[in-house]
Amino acid sequence: MPQCSGRRLAGRTATAGGGCATQQSRGVPAPESRCYTLHSRGRLCYTVIMIELLTFSTDDLRPSRDQVLQNQGIPAGVAVPAEIDALCSNAIDLMLEIAAPAGVLLEISKPDFATVYQGQGQNEASTPVGDIFPRAENLALFAATLGQGVSREIKNLFESNDLALAAMFDSAASAAADRLGELAEIRFAEFLDQNGRNTPETCVLRYSPGYCGWHISGQKKLFEFLHPEQIGLTLRDSSLMEPLKSVSGVIIVGPKEIHSFPMSYPFCSQCETRGCRERIRMLSAD
Repeated sequence: MPQCSGRRLAGRTATAGGGCATQQSRGVPAPESRCYTLHSRGRLCYTVIMIELLTFSTDDLRPSRDQVLQNQGIPAGVAVPAEIDALCSNAIDLMLEIAAPAGVLLEISKPDFATVYQGQGQNEASTPVGDIFPRAENLALFAATLGQGVSREIKNLFESNDLALAAMFDSAASAAADRLGELAEIRFAEFLDQNGRNTPETCVLRYSPGYCGWHISGQKKLFEFLHPEQIGLTLRDSSLMEPLKSVSGVIIVGPKEIHSFPMSYPFCSQCETRGCRERIRMLSAD
């Protein structure tokens, strides 16, 4: 499924959990930014390109109880024993204490993203990202990580046979990593809003290699453009990220209808989560 959650520009945000907030009111990372005006064949293109190193408050990353328990296979709102609730709270607190979150965000042109998307040439013949990005208004690459300490702690907990805490800690870290992607979306939405590059109907969603026909090897070209090693994020030979509790992908900005697609791609029948259906439903309801 695509790694994405819908949000509108012009001061309205549709969060992954279905709530709403202004862009300024929740979890906006404090950036270090550089902006460039591009020139083409001696003519000013009037295109502002941004690259930012993102820093995050750990409070902004705090996942909800339901998010963590859902990663354990427990549906939202289900009552659990007090011991499970306490374990969940302890795991969240420990994860946030250890996390050292960081991110990088880079606006990218359509021709450059076409190169990134092509990757190693292993994508499916037709994919949602391949069909959507040519209709985008703006695009940005992103990568963010919770830091190596979180991965080490997961390993240590499992090796010490503290299996219950290890599993819950892992679930909390996964939920916090997803939040990093949401914060990157929010920051890019703010940048576009501040530069007058939006419309009231513009939606911002993220998609990641390894989902919906975009081959995981696409990470290699994405990393070549983004250089996330500056935040301590590298790729394994398998194209999995190191540290593991990290997220990356492309943020696609455009009218909400470009993000709506039927489950008619060949690989859709193999999808176990079908999370894209909820994302599309949220966009339609907004």
